[in-house]
Amino acid sequence: MESPKAYKGCLLRWKLKYQTTLKESSYPCGRGISSEITSEDYYDFIIVDEFHHAAAPSYQRLLSYYKPKVLLGLTATPERNDNKDIFKYFEDRISGEIRLPEAIDRKLLSPFQYFAVSDSVDLSKLKWQRKGYNISELDKVYTGNDIRVNNILTSLNKYITDINEVVGLGFCVSKEHAKFMALRFNEAGIPSLALTDESKKEDRNNAKERLVNGEIKFIFVVDIYNEGVDIPEVNTILFLRPTESLTVFLQQLGRGLRLSEGKECLTVLDYVGQAHKNYNFEEKFRSLIGRSNKSVKEYIENGFLTLPKGCYIQLEKEAKEYILRNIKSAANTKTNLISKLRTFKGDTDLELTLENFLDYHNLSLTDFYGKSKDRSFSRMCVLAEEKEDFYDENEDIITKKLYNLLFINSRRFIEFIINIINNYDNISEVDFNNEEKLMLNMVYYIFYNDAPNKVGLTSINEGINKLLTNKTMMKEVSDILSYNYKHIEFIDKKVDLGFDCPLDLHCDYTTDVIMAAFGYFNEEKKPAFREGVKYFEGKKTDIFFITLNKSDKDFSPSTLYEDYAINEKLFHWQTQSKTSIQSTTGQRYINHLKTGNKIALFVREYKTRDGLTSPFTYLGTCEYRSHSGDKPISFVWKLHEEIPASMINKANKSIII
Repeated sequence: MESPKAYKGCLLRWKLKYQTTLKESSYPCGRGISSEITSEDYYDFIIVDEFHHAAAPSYQRLLSYYKPKVLLGLTATPERNDNKDIFKYFEDRISGEIRLPEAIDRKLLSPFQYFAVSDSVDLSKLKWQRKGYNISELDKVYTGNDIRVNNILTSLNKYITDINEVVGLGFCVSKEHAKFMALRFNEAGIPSLALTDESKKEDRNNAKERLVNGEIKFIFVVDIYNEGVDIPEVNTILFLRPTESLTVFLQQLGRGLRLSEGKECLTVLDYVGQAHKNYNFEEKFRSLIGRSNKSVKEYIENGFLTLPKGCYIQLEKEAKEYILRNIKSAANTKTNLISKLRTFKGDTDLELTLENFLDYHNLSLTDFYGKSKDRSFSRMCVLAEEKEDFYDENEDIITKKLYNLLFINSRRFIEFIINIINNYDNISEVDFNNEEKLMLNMVYYIFYNDAPNKVGLTSINEGINKLLTNKTMMKEVSDILSYNYKHIEFIDKKVDLGFDCPLDLHCDYTTDVIMAAFGYFNEEKKPAFREGVKYFEGKKTDIFFITLNKSDKDFSPSTLYEDYAINEKLFHWQTQSKTSIQSTTGQRYINHLKTGNKIALFVREYKTRDGLTSPFTYLGTCEYRSHSGDKPISFVWKLHEEIPASMINKANKSIII
C-alpha cells in the first residue's frame, strides 16, 4: 500500500484486514499501514469501516491518536451488545442512516422471505449467561440430534422450490455442530461442507468457488462469514441456532441480502424452539419491520403488513406460539420495569434517564408507559429507590394524561411546550400571538377533559400555570417530548389554510388537540364531538377524520366507509350514509373549489394502537376530482402533498402485501 504521504489532504481508509503487521514502536497506534510515524493531525479525512468495532482496543489506538478534520464512521450495525458507546465520536448524531427496510425499498439490498420454522428442541431450561445461552449446552442438544436434522430437511423440501438452485449458508453453534450438519446433509444427497476458524484461507476460497458454481449447496459455518465476506449469490440462509446478538443476526442475514444477477430474493429459514425466558425475539423482528409505533406482538398476531415490497414473513403455528409466549413472559409489567430501573446503573454505568433506559432495553414510549395510565418514569424511579421521593400536587392528574404525549411529533408544537416548561412559571404575563394562543389551547386539552369553567378553573392560562407548578412531572413531560423530537424522521411544514392554525403536515394529533387547534375547543366551551367530519363555517373549511382499517366491533354498518389511497396523491373517501348529492353538504363538497372552501384530511390506520386511542396523521388539504354514487357519495380527492411513504402501503387497499 502507498505511503501515507500520498493521502495527505485526502483520506486514510482504515480497515483491519488491510493492516500490515509491524513492530509496535513503528506506528503511533501500535499497528498500521506504514512504518513512518505521522502527526495526530496528518490526515484531514479518516473513514473507519465497521465502526461498531470502535470500542475494540485495535480501533481505539487509531481513534485516540488521530485528530482529523472529518471522521466518517461506516457500519450496518451500530448497536453494540456490550453497551459501549460509539456515538460519542460524533456528538451522538448520525449524519446519514438507512435501515434494512428502506435499503430494500431503494433496491440496495435483496428482498427476503423469512420463515419461522417450528423446532422440536426445548431451550427454555438451558443455562442463561450474561451474553445468552451456554454454548456447550446448545452444542449438546443440537449436535448428534438426527430427529432435528430430519425436520430441517423436511422444511427445506417445504419452503425451497428447487434445491438445485440453492446457494446456501447455515449458521451453527459450534465446530462440531457445523461438521455434523454437513455430514448429515451429504448423507441426504445435498452436497455440503463445514468451515470453521481453523479452516485454511485456500480452503475457504475453494469452498466459496464450489458454492457459487453449484458443486455444493450449503456451507455450514460458526463465527465466520458474519461480516466482511461477500458472496452475493447466496440465496438461502439457515439459522440453526438462536442468535442472541442483534448485531450478529443482522450481519449473518446480510450475507444473503447482497444483490446478484438472477437472484430474486433471499429465503431465510429460522428454526424457532421453546426459548429461554430471557431470549429477545422482539428486537430481531423489530429490525425486519423497521421503525413503527406498533408493537412487535401486534405484528406477530395480525400479520406483517408494512414490509418492503417483495418481502414476506411467515410464522409456523408452533413457532408463533413460542414467540408470543416468550414476548408475553417478558412483558413490560410495572413490576418488571421497576426491577430493571433498580439495576440499571449497575448493569450499564449509564445515568438513569428516560432516554437511556428506553434505548438500553430497546423499548418504545408505549412499551414503558403501557395502557393502564398509571405509570410515570419519575414515580417508578422512586419505587425502585433510585431517586428521592417528590411531591407534586397534581401528580395523579398529569400521570393519567402522559399517554397523550406519546405520539406527538410536531417539531413546532414540541418546541413550544418545552419552552413553556423551561422558561415560565406564569404564562399570563407572556404576550402570545394568535397561533401560540391556539397552541395553549392544544396544551390545555392534552391535560384537561373539559373547558376551564367546568373543571373549577377561570381560564386556560390558570390551568397551564397549575401544571407548571409540578416541577418533577413537567420535567418528565419535557423528557418525553424531547425523546419524540429526537426520533422524528420526516420533514414537517406549515399548511396554509388562509387562517391561523398551528397544525403541521404529516404530524400526528388526537381529536381533542385538532379541535383545540381550530379553536372549536376553547376557553369558553368544549362542545360534544363524535362525528367523522366537521365543517367550520366561519373558516370555510371541512375536516375529515378517516380510519382506514375499520371493524364491526368499533363501527356500525352505516359507518364502514370505503376510504383508501388510490396512489400517493389520490384518495378515495365516502361520505356518511345519509349524505346525498343534492344536500347542502354534498354540494359544498362537490363545488368547494368554486366557493373557496377548503378540505383537510386527517387519517389513521386503526382506531386504537397498543391499547390506546390512535392519533390522526394530518395529510394536509386536497381538492375535488370526481364523485360517484349517492347516499353515500364516493369522492376522489387530490392531495396537495404526497402521502408519506410510511403510510402509503397502509392506506392503499390495492397493494398486496
